[in-house]
Amino acid sequence: MVTGKEDLVQSLIEAYLMEKGTMDFYSQAAAKAINAEARKMFKDLSVWETQHMDYIGFLYKAMQDDRDIIGFETFKNKTDAPVTEAGIPVKDLEARLEKYEFLDDMGALILALEIEGKSYALYSKLSKSAVDTNARVVFKEMMEQETRHVDYLKKLRMKLGETS
Repeated sequence: MVTGKEDLVQSLIEAYLMEKGTMDFYSQAAAKAINAEARKMFKDLSVWETQHMDYIGFLYKAMQDDRDIIGFETFKNKTDAPVTEAGIPVKDLEARLEKYEFLDDMGALILALEIEGKSYALYSKLSKSAVDTNARVVFKEMMEQETRHVDYLKKLRMKLGETS
């Protein structure tokens, strides 16, 4: 788990792993969601997390000046991502999925808001405390991405509240 004491390269690797863990969870949640709207929401979130991974991968590759592209591709394809960007272990969220069937969109939405809110809080903390100033910039950008996710989910919550 990223602490803010890492240099920029290690920060990118840690952020990538957290984004991958979150993407993996959202993909699994989309596959298990009963309700079509919940399924769509988790699928959309999974796509956004993939875009975050692409962004971080681009930064990593640019920093490495194409010296370690094969190494990064191997890392990307073989690495396990046990923790989400919310700091919640993927296995804990999967256990919650096993106990909970998404009978309504609101239950799925509340879970997604929890994850995205914690992700925002983590990136906010890291953007202020990271030792490496370049890592701070990356964490600030990731924090802004999480803000967009939370805003999307809040709008969806309002929409669902109007239709119930």
